[in-house]
Amino acid sequence: MGKRTVFFFVLALVAALGSTPAVAQQQRLEAQPSGGAMVADALIARPLLAVATVAGTAVFLVSLPFTALGGGVDTAAETLIKTPAEATFRRCLGCTVSKRADEL
Repeated sequence: MGKRTVFFFVLALVAALGSTPAVAQQQRLEAQPSGGAMVADALIARPLLAVATVAGTAVFLVSLPFTALGGGVDTAAETLIKTPAEATFRRCLGCTVSKRADEL
């Protein structure tokens, strides 16, 4: 290998190692939501998500006979009930991702 190749290899290695703490710091910041995000979540998002959960349950129950005939009960329940319920009740205050999504 020539000196140029070694130089670029070392330069790329240093750049990769140097950016790792910045990426880790960004992930920590995203994991700790701000106070404003928590307030907005508690006052706006959670009530709307609770309404979406109730409305999704109503739509699911009305469409259940037809969904059962088509064989898509699990998919309909996941989309109309489980997803909004988890966003309402399992997600930390101010977070954008539920615990279940982190586990996947």
